[in-house]
This record gives sequence, C-alpha cells and structure tokens, in this order.
Amino acid sequence: MRVLVVHNRYRSAQPSGEDRVVDQELALLREAGHRADLFERRSDDISSMSLPRKAVVPVRVPWNPAARDALAARLRADRPDVVHVHNTFPLLSPSVLDACTVAGVPVVATLHNYTQVCPTGTLYRDGAQCRACVGRLPLPAVRHGCYRGSRLATVPIALNLAANRRRWSASVDRFFCISAAQRDILVESGMPADRLVVKHNFVPEPGVVRTGRAEHLLFLGRLTEEKGVRLLMSAWDRIAAGGGLGVALALAGTGPLQDEVARWARDRDDVHYHGLRDPAGCRELIARAAAVAVPSTWLETFGLVVVEAKAAGVPAVVAGHGSLAELVDDGVTGLTHRPGDAASLAESLRRIVADPERNRELGTAARADYERRFGPRAGLANLVGGYRAAIASTGHGAAAVTTST
Repeated sequence: MRVLVVHNRYRSAQPSGEDRVVDQELALLREAGHRADLFERRSDDISSMSLPRKAVVPVRVPWNPAARDALAARLRADRPDVVHVHNTFPLLSPSVLDACTVAGVPVVATLHNYTQVCPTGTLYRDGAQCRACVGRLPLPAVRHGCYRGSRLATVPIALNLAANRRRWSASVDRFFCISAAQRDILVESGMPADRLVVKHNFVPEPGVVRTGRAEHLLFLGRLTEEKGVRLLMSAWDRIAAGGGLGVALALAGTGPLQDEVARWARDRDDVHYHGLRDPAGCRELIARAAAVAVPSTWLETFGLVVVEAKAAGVPAVVAGHGSLAELVDDGVTGLTHRPGDAASLAESLRRIVADPERNRELGTAARADYERRFGPRAGLANLVGGYRAAIASTGHGAAAVTTST
C-alpha cells in the first residue's frame, strides 16, 4: 500500500505526543512493507522566517494556497493509495484537503484533539471544561482570547474552524478518533457518526520494563493547568504532611508551569524535577516507577503516557473521566481518582504503593492489556484496516484493498 502522511510538526521546544505518534506509525507501516512517505511542515521554521513571511502565517491558517499547490504536485508524483492527515496548523491549513479531493485520493484523518469543535482543541478554559463553541460559531473563543490569552491570536484559528468545518466533513473518508470518549463528544457535536471510528494510538515495545523495586511515582508530560500538575502538587503536600509514602515524586516535562514546579520541588527530598527528557530518558523513568500519575482536569482525548506505562508493566493512577477512565480498568490495570479532587488523588497514590505485591499484579495486568490492545500488532491491524475501509468507500485503489499486511 502507498500511504502519504501529511503533518505539521509542533515546536521542538514543546515536544508533542502527536509528533511521536506520526513517527511511530510511519515506522510501523514501513517495517510491514508498505510504502509510507511524509509531507510535512515544521513550526520550528517560523522563527527563521523574514518578518513579512511571519506576518502572513496567521492569515494563511484557514487557507494556504502554497501548501495546497505543493501537496497537489506531490500527489501527482507519488500517486498514493491513501492520504493520512494529522495536524494542519499553522503552516499547512485545510487547503491540503482540497488538493486530495481534486486528485481523487481517499483521505483518512486522525483527530488528536477537539479542533473540529473547539478552536484551541481542548474544550477547556479558565481552569474548567468548556463547550461554548461546540456546534456554533466560535465567537466565545475570540471574546475570551482562548488561544494564548489573546483575542487577536485567536481570530485566525476561530476563522479556520468556522470556514473549514464543512470542508473536513465533505473531504475526509474516515476519521480516526483516538478514544471512544472523544468519539462520543464529536458525534454529539454533529460530526458524521458513520465515518468516525475509534483507533487507539499504539506504542512500540519500549525495550525496557520494570524490574525490581520501584524508585518513585512519576508525572511525565506537559506542565500545564489542564494536565493537573497543580492538583498533583496539592495532593503530594497532603501526603507529605501525613508522613510521606517512602518513595519520591518525580516530575519530567516542560511547559508554562515549569518555573512554579521547579520552585516547589527545590530543597525537597521527596520531590525531584527532571525537566525535559529525551525519549530514552522518559522510558527509563517509566520503568523505575511504582506508577505514573495522570491527574488531568480536562478531557484527554487519549493518554499516551498511560499506554507507555502499560508497555513497561507499570500501572497508572488517572482521573476517572473521559479517555483516561477508558484506558485504565480501576483496580485491575491501575487506579482512578475523582477528577479535580486532591484528597481522592492523594488516597489513590497511597493505595498504589501501599501493597508492593498488589502493585506488581496491577503492572502485570497493565502489560497484558498493552499486548492485547496497544502493541504493534494491534496498531498495524487498526491502521491498515482503516485505510482499506477509506479506499473501499471511494472505489479508489482497489488493488491496495487486498494487499496483505
């Protein structure tokens, strides 16, 4: 099968799980013998642009004719069986969908967030869940300056949503939702249910798994309000006031709250802030953990770190809502806590380390769930199956439909 993946990479200063998913799926397809190529733009390139070119970037968020023409030329040269679209913001734009339509190439799109119904893609504002723009013009987002706290910066992405909502629905043959919880919200918003399918992200074998005594509890991710970092700090202070757990809390990542986290961790023996770690360093931190903590206050569309922990035989403590409750079977592969409740989170963290034997059982069950639902074999079957369905629905690429995986 010939696959062309279309993706706008995020800034390297803010590592994205979405970028990792793209790279991992490309490698998976290539290892299975498919021809998988990449058409990409990089947000890092914006910093080296001239001032006039930088000024044009926001204007072209809803429609970028240069990106459309470049992809059209690539489609004529490569003649792929299917195009797989991931992120188009800010340097590609939904104009790439038009290039695919004109070329008659089936399109699959992975929805990594909620940008189809929310300009910022988070359904989150001012420390609380928000659906003010779902199913209507995204004027509330502009009024509140939801993107980077700026009304002016929010205008291009609000226009993008308003102008291209129908284009996405008309041009994409198959939408991959990365959790059932995400799909439910998008169906409720009016997106075409018959083309929204659940395809969980897969995780490659980590190469390192947990052995021996765990050294810490781990938070690994972006240091933002919605990821629950402040909630975790509050819960840990409760734990420390009660005498601690006998293991430290390790935090790794970067983001708007990194200075606050670093100050909080400074001069404490029970907290270690590791900053930004490379993928190998992240895998090592996970393999040494008693559990990973994912106390997100927003509705995560997936929870990649939960599956990365499963792959290493490590259970998770997660907020019991959205996709996180879907990924963790409470009391079987990890524990859940009441979302936004520091006392509940603290109690779940205590329970996950209180009984080492029970913790090992949870980790073993988590690893078994990874092998069944989230490993490379399941990932390839789900990915190629989605491509085949998209191709079959349009009548294009009949030969590719019967290609063996």
